[in-house]
Amino acid sequence: MRDLLGRELRANPAYELVLWDRLAPEERRALDRLPHDPDFYGILRPRSTEGASSALGVKAVDRDTALLFLTLREPGPLPSYVRTTLGEATGRTVARLIADGVLEVEKDGAFVWGPAALQVKGMLPKGGRLAELSLAALRYGQALAIDDPLRLSFRLYGYNRRPLTPRWRQLLPGPEAVQAHLGIGPGGAHRKLLDRTWRPSSPSEAWLSWRSRAAEPAADPGGVTWKLYVSPAPEALAEGFGAILEALAAARAGQFKIGSGAAGLLRPDKIVAYFPTFERLEEAARAVESRLAGVAAQGVPFTSEIAGDGLLSWGMDPPVTERDPWGGRESWRLWLTHRLARALIAARGAGEEVEPWRYAVERLCLEGIDPSSWTPAASQWSGRR
Repeated sequence: MRDLLGRELRANPAYELVLWDRLAPEERRALDRLPHDPDFYGILRPRSTEGASSALGVKAVDRDTALLFLTLREPGPLPSYVRTTLGEATGRTVARLIADGVLEVEKDGAFVWGPAALQVKGMLPKGGRLAELSLAALRYGQALAIDDPLRLSFRLYGYNRRPLTPRWRQLLPGPEAVQAHLGIGPGGAHRKLLDRTWRPSSPSEAWLSWRSRAAEPAADPGGVTWKLYVSPAPEALAEGFGAILEALAAARAGQFKIGSGAAGLLRPDKIVAYFPTFERLEEAARAVESRLAGVAAQGVPFTSEIAGDGLLSWGMDPPVTERDPWGGRESWRLWLTHRLARALIAARGAGEEVEPWRYAVERLCLEGIDPSSWTPAASQWSGRR
């Protein structure tokens, strides 16, 4: 980062900066949440959809970023006001702007961005089974001939999903069959426990959801959400579901959800429980672990492993200020896979200079993410853990 700050920079000429007021009406409608941010200025839009520009994508920018972009339309050193304003965050911030193609840096007589500009260490994440699964997902994404970041992100997000075979379709055709299979349908073995502790929440097409009857009001509705992922192998789920219910109730989970059909129970993140603090999540994880000892795990990529060889893991949904303004509410794993997908696509355009998955890992490190555990740094998101 210090090396980057000592070189000439310029605004990427492949981008045009467009003030919000000068967007076409249909563009403003698509991005109607952005003007609610008082610092919002406009968007950076690729001038072309071909070649290197196709990897850039549209970016929302605040007034400070817009000012820096306009200042560096003429190449030069980083303005001193930026160092004064950002302080210790200057290096990481400028590195992110170069990684994403907002700025370019001079290297060997040319201006470059992304993988061509940054020194990629080729760090191999080390950790448990989920770290290995996450790395396998990145290598899988690297091999796919997909240039649409959103499509690629969803392929990364769905990695380690079990195949939806005719047998599973027949066994779990819908929500009623799922509840009967898990013993929480009418007359089921665990129905009394469910009714005593939980009340149904608004279902969706993909999820069945319940809230605790003793749930406390959220301390900060716009803040971080702590999520415990319980990922037994699909064939082991029914036998252990009663123990999972008992453990979540004992740890006072605020809410939990399960997949509403065969496809939902074959995904790795088939059960997700929500907690107001990390300490409560830890308490629930210990309770589930003690009750499910020896149960085969499926494992959720891009989450932080707690126990059970991938059976239990956690993540933290970003606060409102960090969520994609045109993608709505982002989950933790989508927040990660959206950024990983963009980095993989950008690295492909750099030829053989760097292996794309390595650059994607490096790019997440610039966001303060530890790729060995897929957790944010302690200072991430306003000091939240």
